[in-house]
Amino acid sequence: MKQLRELAIVSKIWNNSKRNLSASSSFLPAIIPPSIAVLILISLIGGFSIQALLYSFIIIVIFDTITLYLLGKFRLQEISKILTTINSIRDNKFSSPDEIRLDKNLVELEGEIKAMFLRTQNDIANLKKLEHVRTEFLGNVSHELRTPIFAMQGYLETLLGGAINDPKVNQTFLMKANHHTQNLNNLLNDLIDISMIESGQMRMSFRYFNVSTYLENIVNEMIPLAEEKNLQLNLYEIRPNLQLFGDKDRIKQVLVNLISNAIKYTEEGNIDVAVEEESKFGRIIIKDTGPGITDSDLDRIFERFYRVDKDRSRAVGGTGLGLAIVKHIIDAHSSKIEVKSKLGQGSEFSFKLKK
Repeated sequence: MKQLRELAIVSKIWNNSKRNLSASSSFLPAIIPPSIAVLILISLIGGFSIQALLYSFIIIVIFDTITLYLLGKFRLQEISKILTTINSIRDNKFSSPDEIRLDKNLVELEGEIKAMFLRTQNDIANLKKLEHVRTEFLGNVSHELRTPIFAMQGYLETLLGGAINDPKVNQTFLMKANHHTQNLNNLLNDLIDISMIESGQMRMSFRYFNVSTYLENIVNEMIPLAEEKNLQLNLYEIRPNLQLFGDKDRIKQVLVNLISNAIKYTEEGNIDVAVEEESKFGRIIIKDTGPGITDSDLDRIFERFYRVDKDRSRAVGGTGLGLAIVKHIIDAHSSKIEVKSKLGQGSEFSFKLKK
């Protein structure tokens, strides 16, 4: 038993020595030249004595071996500490980068590991946020799809149950069912749009266009919608040859959405569309005399499915995705959608396009 223990100890020492020497092998190119120089110097001093050379060679080999052993040992200790630190980061054992400590000669590596830790923490936080947003989005989509589908199902079941023969209700129920199919179609179109925009699949076609003629056509299309609510839709005078740079189709989508919202939520007064010229930009403005938006809601109105007044929003229609799409389109133009609003005094949406 004693011999086996001694053999195990010797084997362990031998294995450790091999590991340490192997870990220091990269230092050999730096150690051999000085060792040869020392050996040559000794031979010169000793008069090229074979015995002196032999003794010197043995001493230098022993010295170099011990040096390599110690260097390998220190390197393995450092590597072990680095691996322990990285594994601790992987296992979430650190709550702050200040808890990460390496040896003084590894200050730069310590800084890199701390930076990696912070990036990892940020990535984890972003993934959790994205997961929450994804879950919330799927829940909202399910709810928004259910609403028109259940409504249509109710109307159709009533009609199939005998109401189809009642002239007092059949036309009304069919019109309501048709209205919900339109809402469902609008929702699906908006979902496709926002999906394409966020995935980068929606291509933009940027070019200069005459903004005066362009806005006049859009406003003329929207005037009948405003007149249905006895609202005045005004387009202020624009310099006839003013050219702005953007995707005409996508900007029209933005303007139709903003003007439609202004009409939906304004009960009396007017909606104004104007362009203010700046040195390098033209600012397109849509202003209404509606109920306004609270400060707490202003920060969230561009979120998907966020509604300021949920009950009223559903009553006037809309998918809850319009302003989210508006924001994405304007962002793609390297611009920003801005909002000014006061309760009871209306709201103003605006964005810039390059001249």
